[in-house]
Formats: sequence, C-alpha cells, structure tokens
Amino acid sequence: MATILVVDDEMGIRELLSEILSDEGHVVDVAENAQYARDYRLQQTPDLVLLDIWMPDTDGVTLLKEWAAQGKLTMPVIMMSGHATIDTAVEATKIGALNFLEKPIALQKLLKAVEQGLVHGATVPASASPAKLAASASASGGPIAAALPTASALNATPAEPGAGSAPQGQAGQTAAISFDIPLRDARDAFERAYFEYHLARENGSMTRVAEKTGLERTHLYRKLKQLGVDLGKNKSGV
Repeated sequence: MATILVVDDEMGIRELLSEILSDEGHVVDVAENAQYARDYRLQQTPDLVLLDIWMPDTDGVTLLKEWAAQGKLTMPVIMMSGHATIDTAVEATKIGALNFLEKPIALQKLLKAVEQGLVHGATVPASASPAKLAASASASGGPIAAALPTASALNATPAEPGAGSAPQGQAGQTAAISFDIPLRDARDAFERAYFEYHLARENGSMTRVAEKTGLERTHLYRKLKQLGVDLGKNKSGV
C-alpha cells in the first residue's frame, strides 16, 4: 500500500483516479490546485504524485521546478495532460518527472505507470537530485518523451476514407470544433466527439467502446455522463 497524491483541477479526474487507486489498495490524497499541493508537500512526502500540467493557478511544470529547487522533489512524479506538447514533456523530464499519462487516461496505462513509479521510488534514494531522478527514469524506459506521439505522427495527414476511418458526420463534428472557445470547452467538445465516434463505429456496444478507449465500463459510463453524451443512442448495450 502506498500514499499517492493526485493534483488536478478537474473534480471528475480527481474522483476517478481516487476510486481506481483506492480499489488497488492505495491511500489517495487529492489537491485541486498547485497551492494545495504545496501545502500538502510541506506536511508530508507521498510515495508518488500524479500531477496535471495545466492548472489555473500554477501549471504542473512550474510546481515541479519549485519542488526541485527547494529539494522537495524526492518522490516520483508522473505528469498528466490532455494537450501537452513534446517540448513541455521533455522539459518536465529534465526537471525530474518520471513519466507522462495522456488524458483520457487508459486504465491499464495508469496502473502500469503507477506500479513503475512506486518501484522506481523504492529504488532511488530520497536524497537523489532531480537530475539523477530524470536519468534513472530514462534508464528505466519510462521517460515522458517515449509516451508522446512522434513528430511524424503529429504531422501525419488524415487517413483516406475506407476501413477504420471515422464516419463522415463524426469527422465533420471534430473538424468543426472552434478554436475561439476556452480550452476546457474545446477539450470537452473533442472528447465528446471522440466517444460519439466510437459509439457510432461500434454500433452502440459499450463493451467494445470500453475496449477501444481503454476504459472500464463503469468509468466509461461516468465519463459519457459527464460529457453529456446521449446514451439513448446505445442500441446493443453489450
């Protein structure tokens, strides 16, 4: 059993991760922003931190820098984000972050990253410098950069229509997301289109959608409800 601190401004993410990690037998504490995380770290040292990159008060990379400068980065930190750039991820790695999880977070990736982080924390001395933490993370095969898409993938052109391509309506919906709205709204719009695409492609089968998106069915239902996806279109429900 380990003590894990989840730092994320989204209540839904905090509750979901708390539920999953608690089911795995861990003690989970939460912080809704960087200031709460600072105060928590002054009182105790968790075995692992799951840290969101984009937060309204102070971003996760800045908080990571603060902990490193103050000698408080003595625990493994896994960064989380739905829209991190490769440069941001590499910067976090150099500071001392161990790994990166892309939102929406797949259950198996979460559990594997947490397991690796806890093993890493148990083998790296608490007095290790951020540079040693980063070097050890790279040596263990868990650097942030490895979890991000390659530059070629980011620049790849959309797939030609055919097998595995998005239904035309869903593809159009994704393309129609406005860049002139707040980031949180744009992210919700994308995630809504993402799940509606998979629901349409899998003919409403929640089991197959859960497999495709890497979510447990209960977590998938919660996510769809949070995004306001119309579950009435689900025909098979299997």
